[in-house]
Amino acid sequence: MAIDIPGFDQNQASFDNRTYPVYRAGSGPGVIVIHEVPGVTPPVVAFARRVVDRGFTVVMPSLFGTPLKPRTAQYAATSLIRACVSREFHCLATDRASPVTVWLRHLARRLHEEVGGPGVGVVGMCLTGGFALAMMVDDTVAAPVLSQPANPLPLGSARQASLGLSREDLATVRRRGEEGCQVLGLRFTADPTVRASRFETLRDLLGDGFIGVEIDSSAGNEHGIRRLAHSVLTEDLVDEEDHPTLEALDQVLSFFDTKLNITESE
Repeated sequence: MAIDIPGFDQNQASFDNRTYPVYRAGSGPGVIVIHEVPGVTPPVVAFARRVVDRGFTVVMPSLFGTPLKPRTAQYAATSLIRACVSREFHCLATDRASPVTVWLRHLARRLHEEVGGPGVGVVGMCLTGGFALAMMVDDTVAAPVLSQPANPLPLGSARQASLGLSREDLATVRRRGEEGCQVLGLRFTADPTVRASRFETLRDLLGDGFIGVEIDSSAGNEHGIRRLAHSVLTEDLVDEEDHPTLEALDQVLSFFDTKLNITESE
């Protein structure tokens, strides 16, 4: 059953024997918003609307879960389990990207063909956070954002540090970084699903091409951020002036502005 999201057009996108619902709104350069676990929740939609309001065409696929269903602990756990057993997502693999990223790269190419510009932006979150990096192997992606990239799931030190890409893909990402394609990453410092070692791997791979935003969530932190804070742009976003999560959101939007040349097109 189709589920409407006010302000967004819904369609189906098919490629490589995979079909997913896709929501679209806005105009201007393209940005693909890939939702987190458990799905396209109201906070994910709110973030997508902020991107639309900034002057972008947002395309938001629904890869799992029920659009607009609020997050609960049970819903999140159920969605995570289903994703982990799906052949579309490699939640534990350290040496290859999830198959669904092939479909997502096709979606990015199609969007770029439609709206033009220097490329498209991509933001992945949580389980899909690393998908933005996997999509960077395609030159179409000009502004990849990794928000709390939790895949591969951090079971053991090797997976905690891994980016979940093959050697060939890592080499391509490194080359693109050397050519000037920067990567923006976001995490809370005490988030057990996104350890500091993963960001260190990104710094080793990309050098100054990686922009790491790490928000203090340690005990007694200045802003009272909870120790289990995880979703920087959605569930744990605090819309208050000078709050580090709102500053992180502004940095994401400014990153899209700069890399997709929106200020030049206005």
